Amino acid sequence: MRRVEHVMGFPVSLRVDDEDVPERAADAVFAWLREVDERFSPFKPGSEVSRHGRGELEPHELSEDLVEVLGLCERYRLATGGAFDVRLPGRGFDPCAVVKGWSVQRGAQLLRAAGARRFCLNAGGDVVASGGPWRVGVRHPEHAGRLCTVLELTDGAVATSARYERGDHIIDGRTGHPATGLLSMTVVAATLTEADSVATAAFAMGAEGIEWAASLAGCEVFAVVAGGQVLRTADFPVAEEPSADV
Repeated sequence: MRRVEHVMGFPVSLRVDDEDVPERAADAVFAWLREVDERFSPFKPGSEVSRHGRGELEPHELSEDLVEVLGLCERYRLATGGAFDVRLPGRGFDPCAVVKGWSVQRGAQLLRAAGARRFCLNAGGDVVASGGPWRVGVRHPEHAGRLCTVLELTDGAVATSARYERGDHIIDGRTGHPATGLLSMTVVAATLTEADSVATAAFAMGAEGIEWAASLAGCEVFAVVAGGQVLRTADFPVAEEPSADV
């Protein structure tokens, strides 16, 4: 089974190699992601996230899902000393950095519940994989047509935060200025919830985020700093070295 749809502002592709998984399993995944887009988009005035950001909802009116997302946001704000912050002055409440990985990981759980064992769910370059090995390329932060590494995933997730798609969109909450210390930060973890959140949080911290992310249990890191230097943890699952220096 293969499916590609544009959801939440980016392409989402699904490949399931199990022959006995029904098509409705994929339907459920994409229906969930569309639901997330409606409920959690800060760009839609009527979404639960927007209403919460404007202070229109009492604590008891928040959904369990939003309470979970808020808990994750606060966890990483505290862990980074405020570098990762979803409540930035002038920007309002924007939990997208957590919602993307969290929602796609929930999609992977729906697939497993439907009996899928070998699948790859790719949301704009952030990937949840099961039953591998699967090979995942990491885009070069300065050359769109090149990869800076290829990694191998069996059961796990990988996410990359960088400046190449949306420019200086990740803000260091401690300074209020764009985070520019890194060109890209790739994190491998057991879930995309963690991989995506840690990658963004570490990128917001700048160069010090490399050591912070690498210190987290179960996280492997591949970072490209200014000038093209690569720093990675010893157990980062590299399948292929880049053909030239990054």
